[in-house]
Amino acid sequence: MSQITQVSNPGQDQTISSLKLAQALAEQLAITPNDWHRLKNNRKAQAQQQIAFALVFLLKDQSQEALDHLTQAVGWLDRSISAFPCPGHGTSTGIQTRNPQVSKSTRV
Repeated sequence: MSQITQVSNPGQDQTISSLKLAQALAEQLAITPNDWHRLKNNRKAQAQQQIAFALVFLLKDQSQEALDHLTQAVGWLDRSISAFPCPGHGTSTGIQTRNPQVSKSTRV
């Protein structure tokens, strides 16, 4: 059994551990500016990123933000949405994503 699951106080401590795991996953799955062109049309990578972000928001009790990201993930998977222009090439007109890791104030 891993140390993460062996928590003495299953209430608050379990939530903090889960949040840290979710944040690490979101950081790992986030599409960086350097990878944007390579992965912008990769539906699996886009959906994974959105689901990881949704999990972070859900664990922070931000249900609407979580739902927004889950909706975007479904859109990538069912092909109802597609990539918007590269962030470095003017204004974007498509789907916008909000990364829950943007500021340190969002972390616990």
